[in-house]
Amino acid sequence: MTAYLALLGSINVGGNRIRMADLRARMEERGFGRVETVAASGNVILASEETEDALCKGIAALIEEDFGIAGFVVVRTLQQVRSAIEDNPFHGEGSDKMVHTVLLAHAPVEGGFDALLEEHRGRGGERLALGDRALYVDYVHGVGVSDLTGRFIEKRLGCRGTARNMTSLKRILGKMETFA
Repeated sequence: MTAYLALLGSINVGGNRIRMADLRARMEERGFGRVETVAASGNVILASEETEDALCKGIAALIEEDFGIAGFVVVRTLQQVRSAIEDNPFHGEGSDKMVHTVLLAHAPVEGGFDALLEEHRGRGGERLALGDRALYVDYVHGVGVSDLTGRFIEKRLGCRGTARNMTSLKRILGKMETFA
């Protein structure tokens, strides 16, 4: 069994509300085994023999069927979550609350990152770097005042993603390391 983190995009924002206790119960009822959630923003830890792709599809289907929310799911292993922190070039430089890793559903389209950089030039002080199915962002002055929104990023990269700051990722990683 492999420990996985399933990140549910757009959950508990914009009216897409799911109580984490309800999500855990439904996932366990549907055979996902023991499930643990971290915070109320759609972070689910589970152990499975399924592939990342199968888990993404299965969890997304459950959320749509049981909660009526057509969202998306990104799945990462323990090592990939660790890398989302360690590979972020802004980690340790900026505030853990301002430095984010956007975990992408797949690699960006060819030229997508260059398009993002070009269209963002002059719009704000954020720093950006591309990783393996990840976009690293230092929001410097805060997410709430940034023009660099999820939609802006997704449109240029040609793929969906869900962001977590370093504080959240470290908390999640700690829970994954003790998940048995």
